[in-house]
Amino acid sequence: MSSHETRGRTAAVSDLFEGLELDERGMRTRFPPEPNGYLHIGSAFAIRINYALAEKYGGVFHLRFDDTNPLAEDSEYVRAIVEDMKWLGFDPGEHIYYGSDYSERIYRYAVALIEKGAAYVCDLSAEEMADYRGTLTEPGRDSPYRNRTIEENLDLFARMRSGEFPDGARVLRAKIDMASPNMNMRDPVLYRIIHAPHYRTGTGWCIYPMYDFAHPLQDAIEGITHSLCSVEFKEHRPLYEWVLNTLGIAPAPVQREFGRLNLTRAVTSKRYLRELVANGHVEGWDDPRLLTLKGLRRRGYTPASIKAFLEEVGIARHATTVDISLLEHKLRSGLIAAVPCVMGVLRPLKIVLANYPDGQTEELELPNNPENPGMGSRKVPFSKELYIEQDDFAEQPVKGFHRLAPGQEVRLKGAYYIALQEIVKDDSTGQIVELRCTYDPLTRSGSGFTGRKVKGTIHWVSASHAVRADVRLYDTLLLEEDESGEPPADWKQRLNPHSLVELKGCMLEPCLAGAAPESKYQFMRHGYFSVDSRLSSPSTPVFGRIVPLKDRWKDGKTGG
Repeated sequence: MSSHETRGRTAAVSDLFEGLELDERGMRTRFPPEPNGYLHIGSAFAIRINYALAEKYGGVFHLRFDDTNPLAEDSEYVRAIVEDMKWLGFDPGEHIYYGSDYSERIYRYAVALIEKGAAYVCDLSAEEMADYRGTLTEPGRDSPYRNRTIEENLDLFARMRSGEFPDGARVLRAKIDMASPNMNMRDPVLYRIIHAPHYRTGTGWCIYPMYDFAHPLQDAIEGITHSLCSVEFKEHRPLYEWVLNTLGIAPAPVQREFGRLNLTRAVTSKRYLRELVANGHVEGWDDPRLLTLKGLRRRGYTPASIKAFLEEVGIARHATTVDISLLEHKLRSGLIAAVPCVMGVLRPLKIVLANYPDGQTEELELPNNPENPGMGSRKVPFSKELYIEQDDFAEQPVKGFHRLAPGQEVRLKGAYYIALQEIVKDDSTGQIVELRCTYDPLTRSGSGFTGRKVKGTIHWVSASHAVRADVRLYDTLLLEEDESGEPPADWKQRLNPHSLVELKGCMLEPCLAGAAPESKYQFMRHGYFSVDSRLSSPSTPVFGRIVPLKDRWKDGKTGG
């Protein structure tokens, strides 16, 4: 999908929510992640919507951790989420909150529901409760514990809190309507028993509220005016409103939904991301093939490029699937005139210029970025022994091959014309190990030479000055498009075996020695690369390709 097609199906954030009714509190929005994983591109999509609306209406944006499940949450994820949001430019500042801080207040709200006769303690097992719940076409059945007295429910709930019962023995349920066509309203669970230490509250609690109960109350406690969430929560909205209305909370926050963002050939579900990490299909949450913010940053994406992508995508009422090429295009557009363009030989083939003086080194001047003269130039050493790409030579060239071949001259970028004289092969394997060539000293680039023309120009690196490095070439994680953005269970059939290609012993220009982590470069004819922040070392730098040089729209459009 091209960018203009994407915009045709979506709208700007401010357009979709135009006309929101605000009271004297002003607008207050929130992003409520559970600290059980890392943020991804879909998280950034939701954050931007909430952040942009608060900014548009002069309001306040909250980051609130939905930390009501001690079995899955950790302070490591809290730190990572805050760090990623600040890196992306959506800094919550002082407005960072934790649902666990409201544990006592939410408990008292649950007691208030029991006192109103709107909640009861249920002893059904999880399997029994599922059976009693009914189906989409059949109503549920009342729990045999539904008509317990208020006094009995208050006593049992207090004993649940005191730790008297084991996990799963009892739950607190809302008393709504077991015949409701909305399954979420069939006496949903409000509290469950979990005997496990919490990363913030320790062992102070052994009962924890369910998200659908805690979420509206947390919003109300913080004075959130608009709870903006993805469209799958639309069926949960009646429960959100029931909790607030039954407890008489006013003014109540308003829940509104937006379409979820999916990308082709990528995984945008936290559940599947966790599976990829846990099963060792990727290196971790910061694997550059993942669309986690940690992975995007390590790969070399910039906050500006991600926000430009989100702006282009806009927002829709329903789920939107966008070609991943649009994300790549936004990054490439921001890098073209911003990063140095250098020469890197990824699959080296040695050439020796037989007629070049032994021991001589020239310094040739090349522009740092042909698209941006303001970036100046650099000196590049040139010597008798060079490296070129293996596929820039063909012993038996096909028609249209305009690089180095027998009887066919080629220009070395910014340097001289060279011609092949001899091919040196390994006696045991027959593999080409070296090319002996001659150079024409009158053809140096910029010398004013106006003689014969050549059709091909190739890049090179001086052998004695080259920086030896490892290079990683990334491709999409999934082989085929998946309009839902979520891969099926059979990973072996869908994971791209070539999503990571590692090249050892690549030869780069000497200016890349000591390149800082996350610094970015264009490798001539190869694409845009970033120094890997995890794998690089002073002795062996590691560069990962961020994106190729050209777009790959589904309709064949190219650019960049």
